[in-house]
This record gives sequence, C-alpha cells and structure tokens, in this order.
Amino acid sequence: MVELNSNLHFLSTFEGAGSEHIPEDEQSILDNVNDKIAAKASLGELMEFLFVAVQELYPCDRIGLAFLDDEGRRIVAHWTKALYEPILLNPGYGEDLAQSSLRTVIDSGCSRIIYDLERYEEEHPMSASTRLLVREGVRSSMTCPLLVEERVLGVLFLSAREPKVYTPYHARLWRALAERISQAVEKAWRIEQLTAANQAYNEVLAFVSHELKNPVASMMTDARVLVDGYLGELDPRQAQKLERLIKKGSYLLDLIREYLDLARMEGGTLRLNAAPILLVDEVLEPSFDIIQPQMEERGMRIERFYPDTPTLVTCDPSLLKIVVVNLLGNAVKYGKEGGLLRMRFISFPDKFTVSIWNEGPGFPPEERSRLFRKFSRLQSPELKARKGTGVGLYTAWRIALLHGGRMDATSKHGSWAEFSMEIPQPLVG
Repeated sequence: MVELNSNLHFLSTFEGAGSEHIPEDEQSILDNVNDKIAAKASLGELMEFLFVAVQELYPCDRIGLAFLDDEGRRIVAHWTKALYEPILLNPGYGEDLAQSSLRTVIDSGCSRIIYDLERYEEEHPMSASTRLLVREGVRSSMTCPLLVEERVLGVLFLSAREPKVYTPYHARLWRALAERISQAVEKAWRIEQLTAANQAYNEVLAFVSHELKNPVASMMTDARVLVDGYLGELDPRQAQKLERLIKKGSYLLDLIREYLDLARMEGGTLRLNAAPILLVDEVLEPSFDIIQPQMEERGMRIERFYPDTPTLVTCDPSLLKIVVVNLLGNAVKYGKEGGLLRMRFISFPDKFTVSIWNEGPGFPPEERSRLFRKFSRLQSPELKARKGTGVGLYTAWRIALLHGGRMDATSKHGSWAEFSMEIPQPLVG
C-alpha cells in the first residue's frame, strides 16, 4: 500500500493487480475505447476521443502526450488539451530526461503518481515543466509509459487541479487504457512524421531547384554569348570547351525543371486550370520548340501527325506541356542517334490522345512495371547507361491522372518504344 503523504510513487506493472478487478462499467468503457480508437484517422482525433472517454474514469482536467526524442535523452510534448486556459506547457516543449523522475518511468516501464505538484516543485526546483504546470493550476499528475512490444515510445500524462486525487488503482486503470491505445498512437504518430518529412523534403527540393535555376541559365547565356563571338573570336579549342559547358548546363536545367515540377506536384500546389485550347498551337508545337535543339544535336528527325482541321480540346495547357516535353525529351534521350520520332495527336468524340514514338532500344516487357514510378529507372543495360532521374514520367503520369486520364507505354525491345497520354473529353473528376 502507498501512504498519501509519500508524494511520489512508482508502480510496477503488476502492483495492485492481485484480487482487485476492474468493475464491469469501467471495463465496458475500456472496451469501448479499444473498439473505437483504431478507427481514428489522425493522432489529434485519437487524443480528442481519449480526452472525452477518460472523463468517465478519472478526475481529469488536463491530458498530455509526449514522445521520446534524441535517442531517448529528451522528452518532447506533442499534444495537450485541458478544461482550462491558458495552457503554458504546449506541444513542442522539450526537456532533458537526465535527473528527472520521468527517467525511471522510461527505463523501468513503471507508472508514476505525483500527489502534490507544488510540493514536488519544491523538491525539484530545476524542473521547468513542473513550474509551468503549477502555474497552470495543476496539483496532481499521473504518468504512464506507452509501450509497443516492450519498447517505450513516449508517455501519457493525466492531470487534475486538486491534490491527491489519484490512487494506485487509477494508475492501473490508466495503464490498461494505455496498453490498448499504444499501437494506434504509434501508427498515427509515424504517419504524422512521414507527412512532415515529406513536406520538408518538398520544400527543400523546391528551394534548391529554384535557387539553382537562375544561376545555371545565366551561366549558359554567358557561354553562348562567348561562343557566338559577341566578345571576340574564339579558337576552336575554346569554342569546344564552351559548347561542352553549355551541354552540361542544359542537362542541369532539365534536371532542375523536372524537380521543380515534382516539387509542385508533391507539395500540392499543382492545380488544374482547364480551358478550351488549340492543342497543336498551345501545347504540341511549343513543346517541340523546346526539345528541337536536343533532337538536332543527335541528328534525329520527327514526323508529326495532327488532325486536318484545327481542333479544340479542354485541358490545362501549361501542365500538358510538361507532359509532352517530358515524353519528347525521353524519346530524344533514349532513342536511336539519327533515328526517327513520331508525334501523333488524335481527337475522338469522348477523348483525345497524344503519343510519342521513337526508334531505339525500347524496353523489355518485364521492365514495364517500373515505368511511371517516382525515382524508378529501367534496368536494361542500354537504358541504364543513359542519364536520367526517374522523375519526368512520374510527373507526367500524375498530370494525366489530374485530368482524369491515363498514361500507357508499349515497346518492341531492340526496335522502338511509344509513350501515350489519353485525356477524356469532357474532363472527369
């Protein structure tokens, strides 16, 4: 038994579990929590539900969730809710675990009861978190570890504004509740972490790509001015070096363009601005103009097959230009040097298609599943040797889906490859 004038109490897993059992009405509440907690879509929803549920079990003015950080050396508040204002110990607050009684909770997996927080503050004057809680008016605290497969993930805090309200029985009930929700909490938390990491990745990707774009373009412009003789004649060796510089700069700009498109797509800033347009005039020919220098450099020729009369289609021209530039660029990059390209546009009553065909190595049937996947590249030797990111086709696929359409690819290995886009008319979704 614990004396209530003993201000700090740690309870092992089995303490008080002997003949004492959970009453049927409380067991029913625990079972209800167990049934509903996994259905919550986010960690916030899960904790909001828990905050309401525990009101029927305990004195509860405040609930908090914190996770271990820095390889278990710190604890960081992640979610908090209280029946009062203001809350001073907010999410994001972190504190070292060294010399804290929470260290015992983490290391041993025990639960902890603090019967009188004002007295605890006097005994632990260096605890900034206790100081904040006392200023909030908190007087009792109960802490339980979140255990997943015997691994401590974090802790749940339950607090009240009256002293000495929690007992070892409350702690055992709190632990039973924590055991039921630990896996659901970890799953929701991991999803939050992945979402935050993905957002940070997209922001860095967009920033770096944007910051690289202008200096590289300026470098290429300066090099072209020199090659074209505006600042005096160059000898052949000098001109050759600058041509190589321009070629490498062009490759970098292609990479930057692809990653900027990807950052827009992944960051959720790519929106469909559809309008009736002449596809040949506003998408296909401008895309060809962008790729034409690369095509001519490789000695390739192109045949274009368009409807006999100007044809209006509904789409987002700026986004479809990204798709066509990617498809044409890939056809030039992976096609046969000196080979043939074909660009075909066909309009149907319920859809239109754009396809790009090229002579070249194509791809084997077993490699097709790698297409249109982010950062995925074909592994056949003749294709793997050519530089690429695996970003362009993925972005094209996402844009086609945004239009309610689809992408497809066919090939005769060793002979040709064709990539096509189909967009419904009117647009779907």
